[in-house]
Amino acid sequence: MPESSPTRPKRRGRLVRTGAALLVLSAVAAYLVVQYVTGGGGARGCEVVSGAGDGASYEFTPEQAVNAATIAAVGTGRGMPERAVTIALATALQESGLRNIAHGDRDSLGLFQQRPSQGWGTERQIMDPDYAAGIFYAHLARVPGYTGLPLTVAAQRVQRSGYPEAYAKHEPDAALLAAALTGRTAATLTCDGRPERTAGATGPDAVRAALVRDFGRDALQETGAVVGGAAVPSPSPSPSVTATARGRTVTVPVPRGAEPDATGRTGRERGWQLAHWAVANSALLHIQRVSYAGRVWTAGGDGGWRTAGTAGAGGAERSAGTGRSAGTGGSAGTVRIVTGQ
Repeated sequence: MPESSPTRPKRRGRLVRTGAALLVLSAVAAYLVVQYVTGGGGARGCEVVSGAGDGASYEFTPEQAVNAATIAAVGTGRGMPERAVTIALATALQESGLRNIAHGDRDSLGLFQQRPSQGWGTERQIMDPDYAAGIFYAHLARVPGYTGLPLTVAAQRVQRSGYPEAYAKHEPDAALLAAALTGRTAATLTCDGRPERTAGATGPDAVRAALVRDFGRDALQETGAVVGGAAVPSPSPSPSVTATARGRTVTVPVPRGAEPDATGRTGRERGWQLAHWAVANSALLHIQRVSYAGRVWTAGGDGGWRTAGTAGAGGAERSAGTGRSAGTGGSAGTVRIVTGQ
């Protein structure tokens, strides 16, 4: 009888080892894709904490911070309530990990994975975070009673996702972000502020351009605004900001008083929204220092907010807690943003 070939077991063993290696590689690749899409695995750099002092927090990347701040600014600029901002942020966390990605299921794109073929806009429009957020809010506003619906139901009425329950798991993180980025909580969002190497513009002009981009075309055009040394006429007013620049500092006046405006937001809340927005954009725009209402954030330190020191203390600063309190400055004053260039 012919002897069995001794090479067959070896080949079988090689096939098993090759198959196992491919499985491992596939698992690693899948893990990396998930980490990329959800924003995990990278250097965090930013953190938001609860204003209720319950220890809740969420860590995220500077890229995610910029996109989250944009989503919140677009929402409040449209007069949308904090609940709408929470729904939008939870949706973007699920759909893209708060990353403006140029790929997805079929022709889905951007922060909310909107599809050009389904009438959400052109590819270029959808890849613009301000447009993407705006069109999301436009659809959300047409959902009857959305503020009283469970988050996953409200988000699904807009998105028509194949996984409608997936949005719910992001609600706690989205609520923390929304509270800080609408200004309801004070000094609750921090970043380490390490500058990104980017080909984009930095300096005061870039900060003012970004304010206009996120808060609306009227952002620098309210009465009394000065841009490039020239007064700008006032068009129809909007609940946004004015800004002037001296040297490396952009100064944004904040309305005084605690009375809410037409959108239900106080001057204090608008001030803290702008301050948190500046911190969220610190890495991208090379912002070094932000101050508002007696609190100061400085890049390169521990990333936290401190109480501004008094003259008697030699200009030193003390560590400050986070929460609802607006600090020693109340709701009056200005947001000052100091850039590195």
